[in-house]
Amino acid sequence: ERLACAACGYVAYLNPRLVVTTLPVTDSGEVVLLRRGIEPGYGAWAQPGGFLEVDETVAEGAARETLEETGLVVKPGDLVGIYSRLEAAVVVLVFEARIVGGAAHTTPEALEVRAFGVDELPWDGIGFKTSWWAIHDWVRLRHPEVPLPEAFRGREAF
Repeated sequence: ERLACAACGYVAYLNPRLVVTTLPVTDSGEVVLLRRGIEPGYGAWAQPGGFLEVDETVAEGAARETLEETGLVVKPGDLVGIYSRLEAAVVVLVFEARIVGGAAHTTPEALEVRAFGVDELPWDGIGFKTSWWAIHDWVRLRHPEVPLPEAFRGREAF
């Protein structure tokens, strides 16, 4: 049920927030992930991303978040997928992104920034279902010959 005021009829809608992310891809085809330096998911692997601001497009927001978290300048390209996490009240957009500049480095939000080949992805260390689903879908899209795990076995903190 939604919270509503019986006197004036005001309804307090609780809508999900939009999270915009990228899967940065190196020239050699590796995907860049970060080991989270903040909660939720401290220490787990995920793609760079964060909440969309009201004054930016989804691609601009995804590129901004990637730069802030990894030091990489990216150009978002194909949409990998849109994923809902009801328990966190978020909708996550994931773009494949070409790295066009910058240099990967740690930040307060990233304990480690690393490029992974499709055969070395840290499946059991991925922290969020949405990250797992997005990486899984990206591998299936770009590398259909690679065998994939069947279920998320991460250590989601919430």
